[in-house]
Amino acid sequence: MSSDSNGVRIHNSRRLPDFLQSVNLKYVKLGYHYLITHLITLTLIPIIILITVHVTHMNLEDFHALWLQIKCNLVTILICSIILVSGCIIFFMTRPRTIYLIDFSCYRPPSHLRVQSHQFMEHSRLTGDFDESSLEFQRKILERSGLGEETYVPEAMHHIPPTPSMAAAREEAEQVMFGALDNLFANTNVKPKDIGILVVNCSLFNPTPSLSAMIVNKYKLRGNIRSYNLGGMGCSAGVIAIDLAKDMLQVHRKTYAVVVSTENITQNWYFGNKKSMLIPNCLFRVGGVAVLLSNKASDRSKSKYELLRVVRTHKGADDKAFKCVYQEQDDAGRTGVSLSKDLMAIAGDSLKTNITILGPLVLPISEQILFFSALITKNKFNAHKKPYIPDFKLAFEHFCIHAGGRAVIDELENNLELEPQHVEASRMTLHRFGNTSSSSIWYELAYIEAKGKMKKGNRVWQIAFGSGFKCNSAVWKALRNVKPSPNSPWEDCITNYPVNIVA
Repeated sequence: MSSDSNGVRIHNSRRLPDFLQSVNLKYVKLGYHYLITHLITLTLIPIIILITVHVTHMNLEDFHALWLQIKCNLVTILICSIILVSGCIIFFMTRPRTIYLIDFSCYRPPSHLRVQSHQFMEHSRLTGDFDESSLEFQRKILERSGLGEETYVPEAMHHIPPTPSMAAAREEAEQVMFGALDNLFANTNVKPKDIGILVVNCSLFNPTPSLSAMIVNKYKLRGNIRSYNLGGMGCSAGVIAIDLAKDMLQVHRKTYAVVVSTENITQNWYFGNKKSMLIPNCLFRVGGVAVLLSNKASDRSKSKYELLRVVRTHKGADDKAFKCVYQEQDDAGRTGVSLSKDLMAIAGDSLKTNITILGPLVLPISEQILFFSALITKNKFNAHKKPYIPDFKLAFEHFCIHAGGRAVIDELENNLELEPQHVEASRMTLHRFGNTSSSSIWYELAYIEAKGKMKKGNRVWQIAFGSGFKCNSAVWKALRNVKPSPNSPWEDCITNYPVNIVA
């Protein structure tokens, strides 16, 4: 048995590669990690002691001789000093600008848009579009999905029959984007006119004028704003949007960037009976986020996080990977998103590529040595040896795994050897808000803040999978003990979590 990334069990021999180590020498490994991490310090201490002892035994004649030696080599010292100073100036002028996350705001839909499982099934039955086999399939998906009874679907899906339309889709987009942005501007006291860069991502709804133009019109943003609208890039597009904003902030000095990540459900509900296209109906729910970034050094004191890394991997050159999440029409001409049975195997391959790139950038040298040694052993001596996956718990205190479905969270928890507390934010986000696509990793970060777990210096790994097929990671560092912002999506319910999710 294997699972697709949205929580469905599928009979398939291909699974996410088993990264587990055969022996768990926890305490030996921890001691080794500390030894290697502080190796330079431990090496320098005896050298410093020897130099100190030598200096204390020097007399005035020794110091005078040293001074004469320096005077004889004054030109050499002067040239070296000029080179050193020039190098420092060039380094500080050309180094990448630090990107700060001042705040972010996740949209919390109104309570009348909540849908319980029995309501979902009753509405599906009353539409008359689904046969009994499809209804039973959806019921089983909901039971295994990990979703709770308080997720949200758009207004048009509450009508019987549903009333999807372009106008209703625009209304959903406006409610989500403007709701998140209104709260973001209120919490940060940043004026819309101060925004220099705007990036919006939404995969399945791309009207004309664009979603980014809708925001420019609503908030009367300035005429020279650099706006971008990303479409069709799947659930990992939020990290891509952050990466684009980061690159723009490297070019344009002293400005703000706003990233809006969302998905639109109204016109993308599937009203057919193809099983692989019914899964998104059961898992995707209303949600979105607005994120405020800055490259101003003066904003560091009021920012929550600093962006450390973005790593993006794309498997679209492979035909199977390209078509594993595919929007198409079924035999009856109804449009939906089809999920391939190879999805989890492709996700596993994308994950391996991503962490192979990310590991050397974030892991302590102790883990890098172990990984490199295991890689050489596997390639040169034992090709059947299981690959060694580094202990990412040494690099990150918090994990925000895209809440695409219960299966993907289970697989990453098991194969990266994470503890239940490391995936708590992902599981609870899936339970409370469902799969909100590219914004889910931000609901998870908001959960960690609401629980009071984000401390100064903590590092966060946001990881998301998306159509194409892509696996993208973003790494953040907390600049202070982070408290939840006003009107957090968890504000009225955080005391109820975590909850036990029945298997």
